[in-house]
Amino acid sequence: MKQIKQKRRSAEVQKNNGAIVKKGAILFIFFFFCSSVLLLFCSNNAHALEFKKQTLPNSMTVLHVERHNLPIVMVTLLIKASSLNEPSDKAGVAYLTSKMLTEGTSKMSSSEISEAIEFMGASLEATTNTDYTTISMSVLKKDVEKGFEIFSDILLRPSFRDEELKRKKELIKGVLKRSEEEPGFIAEKAFIKEVFGNHPYGRRIEGDTESISKITRDDVMDFYREFYVPQNAILSVVGDLTQEELDSIIKQYLSGWQNSDCPCSSVPEKRKTPSVDKTKVVLIHKDITQANIILGHMGISRSNYDYYAVSVMNYILGGGGFASRLMKVVRDEMGLTYSIHSSFIGNREPGQFDVEVQTKNESAGAVIQEILKQMEKIRTEPVTEQELKDAKAYLTGSFPRRLETGRRIADFLAAVEFYNLGDDYIKKYPEYINRITKDDVLRVAKKYLNPERYVLVVVGAEKKLKLTDFKPSENVH
Repeated sequence: MKQIKQKRRSAEVQKNNGAIVKKGAILFIFFFFCSSVLLLFCSNNAHALEFKKQTLPNSMTVLHVERHNLPIVMVTLLIKASSLNEPSDKAGVAYLTSKMLTEGTSKMSSSEISEAIEFMGASLEATTNTDYTTISMSVLKKDVEKGFEIFSDILLRPSFRDEELKRKKELIKGVLKRSEEEPGFIAEKAFIKEVFGNHPYGRRIEGDTESISKITRDDVMDFYREFYVPQNAILSVVGDLTQEELDSIIKQYLSGWQNSDCPCSSVPEKRKTPSVDKTKVVLIHKDITQANIILGHMGISRSNYDYYAVSVMNYILGGGGFASRLMKVVRDEMGLTYSIHSSFIGNREPGQFDVEVQTKNESAGAVIQEILKQMEKIRTEPVTEQELKDAKAYLTGSFPRRLETGRRIADFLAAVEFYNLGDDYIKKYPEYINRITKDDVLRVAKKYLNPERYVLVVVGAEKKLKLTDFKPSENVH
């Protein structure tokens, strides 16, 4: 889902600060130009990326990559806090807490933060995904101290004012309400609910209108106090800063960040992994010409040893774009869709496998049949040498793109640390992929694909859908 952003600026402020806006726009253009140039420097030597890692006395992990070719600094602070750590009746409190960080501090109002960031031509945002929260900042070297001053202010001194909290809650609920009209959103919401049940992965990160309404300022404050602590954080910094400069900045702006007395639940409690023990078909009627289809089931966790073999297998099945079997058959040969893709989402806990496609209502049944046919085929017949070679070449060849810019490097290193992939992960990734054999692909396909027990969600015009072979377990009108 697209991240929610809103800047509160009155007409008078806009008029009086026209010069500021113009300057900010110019700096933004310069920033993006620099980022594109940085891409050329990084992509040629991505696998040789060197970074320094340290653990501070307050237990925060710091990752640092020096890049002095451009006067830009990228910062990503990863907080181990997400829907995994929130009560189900207050679903969305993790997301709401992150979104409230930039809505005012004890020193600055929301509009003052926005204006200061825009004036520098910088960017600052906070958001929560399935497994963790990130606070990200991009700033020019000349403004790095001012940038860190604001960055530390929203991190250490958020005000969580009642009026701002109410406004943000209504904004999120409004976005969710509008999204309920989108077929893709409806299908995804129903799919994760059926696959994950009461597990946190089975609900929207933003929560729903009912749970959001229940969240109070005390709930946000409690969540912040428990999880926004240095022992629960990974700071990743990439750009035009020496180690000495970074150490000085951390000492000046983050030395006051200390761990609280709250029992930090950075490691989610052990939960019973949901399972789909039988096929369930959910038909949601919506008067549209293109049916939205999601078919899948439970997947694997990011720490699963088979993750790399699954990545190769999925590329061949449906994750490889025009090179995948599903695209070649359903689009090129059958002509029943513009795009179809499959994915395995490896989260901290087992995520999902799904195939998503849009097709005419009348051809929905045929497309579903072909998806199941291709799932069964890759489980029972070895892939070809050429398919294996092409999958490996793409996965290893595209890997450096994850490190093309300072922003991507900062985000990537923080995630690698979060998932405990190892300090040598960048160097070893090609090896992990290249060692996969045809037998490995066949083995993981048999183990992790199940064309007999799955969840099928179809959003479309019920009377036009030809689903005679897929009797709905549930109809939603």
